[in-house]
Amino acid sequence: MTDASPQLSSGMIGLGNMGGRIARRIREGGLRVRGFDVSEQQAAAAGIETEPSIAALVDAVDVVFLSLPDSSVIESVVLGDGGLASAVRPGQVVVDLSTASPSSSVGIHGRLAEQDVAFLDAGISGGAAAAEKGTLTLMVGGDASALERARPILDTFSTGVHHMGAPGSGHTAKVLNNFLNGVSLAATAEVMVAAKRAGLDLAQFLEVVNSSSGVNFATLNRFPRIVDGDYLEGGLTNRLMAKDIRLYLQLLQEVSVTSFCGPACLGAFDLATALGYGDQISNRVVDAIGDVAGGVRLQS
Repeated sequence: MTDASPQLSSGMIGLGNMGGRIARRIREGGLRVRGFDVSEQQAAAAGIETEPSIAALVDAVDVVFLSLPDSSVIESVVLGDGGLASAVRPGQVVVDLSTASPSSSVGIHGRLAEQDVAFLDAGISGGAAAAEKGTLTLMVGGDASALERARPILDTFSTGVHHMGAPGSGHTAKVLNNFLNGVSLAATAEVMVAAKRAGLDLAQFLEVVNSSSGVNFATLNRFPRIVDGDYLEGGLTNRLMAKDIRLYLQLLQEVSVTSFCGPACLGAFDLATALGYGDQISNRVVDAIGDVAGGVRLQS
């Protein structure tokens, strides 16, 4: 871990599933961190010092982090009345850890640059477990010198920081990665339901897949736990996964690439939401697929 200057302070706007965990990692790394969340319950659960408003938070710190649900919320927090843009001062760095529309992020870059404030779009990968352990991977777009200024803080919760290039490139990489995560999860869920219906021993089947060409993150890290009834609760929900797939489809439209797999993948997570799993972890997509296959569950 890089030694962090004791003068470097940060604030987290959004203390939910990821933001709260990351803020605690920053504190455990020996750095001052404060938080803000519109939810008093989430603010209290984060276990860090909080501020009563965005303006108060921004005034108290050097680097501002965002961990928010989507671009509409990010734009409101940054550009809305009483938002971040009305409180920042020249020389500050804003790091957006959300999964967001790259085109929206480029617009925010430009808007804050007018105030001599650097904006980094920093997609994160690894989920709640990696956030808890401080082993997230970051893909960052924006000014390289601003990234270096923020790096001592980033190093408290990540083990890989990749500068992807120009504004928007970090969130572009994140959207592309999240689609691969989603499509492997949805496809593996479908396969596992089929394996169950076909009478295969699921643990043995996963051993075969994980030493064969079908291996992927879901077969290695998710389904060995799911077949034992552990859905790894606390991670990305089905509703948010569907949001991420929509961002992928929007991106492909913007770069003139036809998506053949995207709509089917989106359908799996929309199905899960429609069947009542929207606010549960996206691993529950396997139960949604099992529902329409006649009530199949992987557990014995």
